[in-house]
Amino acid sequence: MSQPKAAIIGVGELKPCRVTNGASTLGMLAQASALALKDAGIRKSDIDGLLVGPQVGETPQHVPATVAEYLGLQPNMANVVDLGGASGPGMIWRAAAAIEAGMCHTVLCVLGNHRNPEVPRSPNRNPIREFDVPFGASGANTTYAQLKQAHMAAFQSKDEDFALITQWARHNAQYHPHAIFNGKPCDASDVLQSPLIAEPLHLYEIVMPVAGAEAVIVTSVERAKALKKTAAYLMGAGEKVTHRALSQAPDLTSGPLKPSMAQAFKQSNTSVTDMDLLSLYDCYTIMVALTLEDSGICAPGKFGDFLRHNTFGYDGSCPMNTHGGQLGFGQPDLAGGMTHVVEAVHQLRETAHGRQIRSAQYALVTGNGATLSEAVALVLASEKVALDNLGEGQ
Repeated sequence: MSQPKAAIIGVGELKPCRVTNGASTLGMLAQASALALKDAGIRKSDIDGLLVGPQVGETPQHVPATVAEYLGLQPNMANVVDLGGASGPGMIWRAAAAIEAGMCHTVLCVLGNHRNPEVPRSPNRNPIREFDVPFGASGANTTYAQLKQAHMAAFQSKDEDFALITQWARHNAQYHPHAIFNGKPCDASDVLQSPLIAEPLHLYEIVMPVAGAEAVIVTSVERAKALKKTAAYLMGAGEKVTHRALSQAPDLTSGPLKPSMAQAFKQSNTSVTDMDLLSLYDCYTIMVALTLEDSGICAPGKFGDFLRHNTFGYDGSCPMNTHGGQLGFGQPDLAGGMTHVVEAVHQLRETAHGRQIRSAQYALVTGNGATLSEAVALVLASEKVALDNLGEGQ
């Protein structure tokens, strides 16, 4: 029987928007953090750990110290988690590890990004600039297009298969009032009729960049019980980094999420079929396709059949990305991965108003950074499951 490793007692989320005027990332982090503190029912002084993401162009160095100073915190543990879209889920197990190590007892994990008209840039001297970019592999669109193309070549998957992923993301976005595509559903034919951006990727297969921020508060199991507030619990985690540039990827039809999910399932003594919610990182439709196959819920190359034989709304046979995912909710930069954590917490605490899964007990959360490069998987559980595993259930 798996024991819970930590508890998530508070979440805060800003409504995504396409453009900000004069906003600062620090200010947005503060707003999301205040919401998380209110949700947790604790004071700022109760926070003694801080995990943040890199802030390119605004705070290039000393990021934890800058954020701590701005928020008025003096943490015993502070660090930057730099795993791209996997940073949010990566923060959760790192917070649990820091608590277990005795470095702190309550950790604020926060990510966000503004979108002012002129986006600051910083120099990039990665090897990818020398070996990939000169040959046209520049940016996420072209590299994820290569992954989709590789999958289509290996398994004869069709555009229509991938379009179903966006169709369900937009469907679910209609039940989240803050989703950027709320009020804008689309079906598979709309996806296929949207412009090709990087063949074979269509516009509607690509996330909508937005401004926003997400904050999550992680504490020990003992403190969560003492607070007597419903929490979601970390039961297992896995992480794997395989490369940076797509040209160095060991495989184009399977990625590091495969061992990451396997490790999370092993730690939690669960399998993918035990999950009541799949909260899967979805920067592009191909990412969802690969994650479904790598999770073992369907065979390699068979995600299309799986999509056609199941429904993925909150009341469906396999609820997936019930907030709309990033394809429907929006991608607030690195905080995009944290939206999947926040939605899983809402579902497990039964606070996903208007889109609540019935009796949700387990959720799989995944994060992906760079191009199928950095991967984190979490298995979260409801309070009932966690307390039952501790032998304290009713």
